[in-house]
Amino acid sequence: MDERIAVVGLGNAGLPLAAVIADRGLKVTGIDVNRERCKQINTGLNPIPQEAGLDELIKLHGGKGLAATPDYADAKDCNVFIVIVPLFVDSGFNPDFGILEKALRSVGGILKPGDLVVLETTVPPGTTDTLARAWLEEASSLKVGDFHLAYSPERIMTGYSISRLREFPKVIGGVDEDSGLAAYSVYKKFISNLSMVSTAKTAELIKVMEGCYRDVNVALANELFKIAERLGVEFYEARSYANHQFCHIHLPSTGVGGHCIPVYPWFLIKAMEKRELFGNVRLLRTGRELNDGMIDHWTEKIVLASLKINKPLKDVKICVKGLTYRQGVKEFYHSRNLSLAKLLVEKGLNAYAWDELMSKEEVEGKGLYWLDPTEADLIFDCFTLKIVCR
Repeated sequence: MDERIAVVGLGNAGLPLAAVIADRGLKVTGIDVNRERCKQINTGLNPIPQEAGLDELIKLHGGKGLAATPDYADAKDCNVFIVIVPLFVDSGFNPDFGILEKALRSVGGILKPGDLVVLETTVPPGTTDTLARAWLEEASSLKVGDFHLAYSPERIMTGYSISRLREFPKVIGGVDEDSGLAAYSVYKKFISNLSMVSTAKTAELIKVMEGCYRDVNVALANELFKIAERLGVEFYEARSYANHQFCHIHLPSTGVGGHCIPVYPWFLIKAMEKRELFGNVRLLRTGRELNDGMIDHWTEKIVLASLKINKPLKDVKICVKGLTYRQGVKEFYHSRNLSLAKLLVEKGLNAYAWDELMSKEEVEGKGLYWLDPTEADLIFDCFTLKIVCR
């Protein structure tokens, strides 16, 4: 079969995927609601400059092997649809499927017998075979069997997406055996390290499990960090000798930020709580609460450190250095350092912020005051506090 592939969603995950597919010689139509982004791609300009290796691929394939469009009708001749749009959680940590439903119903509007749909958005396990299937079937008037449906979780890391797509293990699973085999056959053409798992739900859980693993292990590191402080032990020295081939203690932090790790545990927490199986997710919920509570711990440490400075507390200039959720990536979703800076201000402290990736205007756009760290009395940087001697 001559695959004509549509990638729905040209964000931080979708655009690198579309570019890698195009680089393997396959024709790709990229669909995104952002018209300006589509124009940039079609003129060979990379809208995600921090993504290593993407500049070259967009310059080479943008507007040619990879054509971007905001119009689903432009993809009507495609026979493979890969959907990789955002899924956020609301204030109660429940998934908001609005963007995903709209994308899948739009795909359903141009779906044909024999086509393949693969969902890559990270979702609660069971979503592909229930909600996604229902939206596609309702919009297309087709049934699974008339078309194929599978799930393959994105496993990238922002800033390293191209290398991850080319080298990192990836899994795929169908809602039935035929769908799984069809999806595997297509993905092998652009993913070298690919494994097929038994079901779409298995593939969905694999991705969520990874996020949960990271979250609870960061929570463990944060708890051990606080315990070491109380015992008068230098945590980082202890960690360096505790870690070996059978033990890996993560680094402590202000918590966990980003679109992934602080979100995915809630998919399983909510699923079990709906079933009243509260005991099944004690560790996941505790990990979430402990990580989110780290900004309170650091606020206390900052106040105590400020009291050691020979100034009235209200006059001590505190600078939070680094607001993005990860170094080198200009993203702020669930950033714990950003939350820490805002909490310090709410507490009435003389708190400022600085980030090497942000201008003064951008910092102020986040509702904070900008300050060069060299002008601060106390600097919070990489989870350490430094009193500046003057």
